[in-house]
Amino acid sequence: MSQLFFRPKRRIKPLMFKNPYTENGKVLVSIVKGDNIMNILKESLSIIGGLKRIDVKGKTILVKPNVVSGEPNPATTNPEVVRSIVKLLYEDGASKVIVGDMSAMLTLSTRRNMERTGIKRAAMEAGAEVVYFEDYDWVEVELPQALYIQRVYVTEWIYNVDRVINLPVIKTHRSASYSICLKNFIGATHLKQRPYLIDSSHWEELVAEMNIAYQPHLNIVDGTRIMIDGGPWEGTSIDTNLIIASGDRVAADIAGLNIIKGFGRWKMVTEKDVWEQRQIKRALELGLGARKEEIKIIERSL
Repeated sequence: MSQLFFRPKRRIKPLMFKNPYTENGKVLVSIVKGDNIMNILKESLSIIGGLKRIDVKGKTILVKPNVVSGEPNPATTNPEVVRSIVKLLYEDGASKVIVGDMSAMLTLSTRRNMERTGIKRAAMEAGAEVVYFEDYDWVEVELPQALYIQRVYVTEWIYNVDRVINLPVIKTHRSASYSICLKNFIGATHLKQRPYLIDSSHWEELVAEMNIAYQPHLNIVDGTRIMIDGGPWEGTSIDTNLIIASGDRVAADIAGLNIIKGFGRWKMVTEKDVWEQRQIKRALELGLGARKEEIKIIERSL
């Protein structure tokens, strides 16, 4: 990788703002099922207030899928979900859409993984620019509330755009229990700080603490096909044909966790309440998301 030896470009403070996807004091989460990806994506966004709530018109948008490897969905985000959100962003007036990520240390390069999964082609055909974070600079973000890590090195792309849309997939994970919104941010952090290199006994807590560094403007969770045991590279998967949308990372993770739990296959999820997951508990301690009584889930089938 080109950035294994580096000096951060600059130091910044964590970026946080008020979640715009709320109603009557409740955080909104939509879960929409159906056969047509574009239709369920549109409906999931419409239910919570649409893209207009984050004002994408004339803005530069970073879409951050999960491209941990070159394996197909659900190890990685469905390229057709990537294509659909890029199209919708341009329809709502975005001036430029960028699709970017960085794969895990032991895989092929992100460029090759995006090509193998079809994400690069889908993004470019929809009009997006594709970037590979390892080819660019990093910024240092201090994490004053963290216990297990004092600072994190994050791709400059998170801070060089107007809006960030988090686009993870729903899957189980042998080390972090599960991977959805919170875990997807790890692909935007430097390889030298991946949790297994810092403190493998606190994987989940490290995932939550690194999320102090940024806040996505919107989380769109690809549940078209999910992984219900194994992971993150490969495992048992099943078609669920759904999209989850929310402005809150924790709330979206809770929705996805409940879907994994419903299949009863992955003990790291099924043997405890979803609110007892270590990623979730630490994120709530850090004030990164809504608690149970603050969430409103709206389900719809097309």
